[in-house]
Amino acid sequence: MIERIRLVIATTNPNKLREIREVLAEDHPVELGSLSDVPPIAEPEETGETFEENARLKAFYYARHVAQARGPRVLTVAEDSGLIVDALGGEPGVRSARFVRPEATYAERFAEIYRRLAARPAEPRTARFICALAVVGDGALLFEATGRIEGEISDAPRGNAGFGYDPIFNYPPFGRSLAEVTDAEKLRVAHRGHAFRKLGEWLSSQPA
Repeated sequence: MIERIRLVIATTNPNKLREIREVLAEDHPVELGSLSDVPPIAEPEETGETFEENARLKAFYYARHVAQARGPRVLTVAEDSGLIVDALGGEPGVRSARFVRPEATYAERFAEIYRRLAARPAEPRTARFICALAVVGDGALLFEATGRIEGEISDAPRGNAGFGYDPIFNYPPFGRSLAEVTDAEKLRVAHRGHAFRKLGEWLSSQPA
């Protein structure tokens, strides 16, 4: 019998966890947990200038707490993701979850993005989502991966599916926003799906 690899995904976001489970759970011998399965942990200060730096920072930080609660053989996976809008100089970028202010609603964040874009009518509306992940086990960085999806900011928010910035992110091959497609369609092309499929390939390559 193949021993299942034990992973704790360093998130309490149910939407992110759902997407990650859909990518990993069926095809890979993994036992998935989340921060909801360990004692409460204060969030670290995300001081990285890139998604990769923040993913690594969070993975090491949470791994120390996970090892205390679940044992050293559990791997901790942290990810950092967000929206880059070219006309805004890359914003909101690594501040995507804190854009405008930490407690702002996404409707408020959309409004601020559209306000800034309106002041730059000649600028292209090209944008991309980035997801960087890092895996830490027994105090060491074991694996990193990055996924992305290229698109553009739509003229207005569209769709009720997805979460976060999905309603304002138009994916040209679909001709729709990521909030107008099914979960399966989104995971096939989106940043988090790409990054975690790379993780799945790495997990499959590990010795039993």
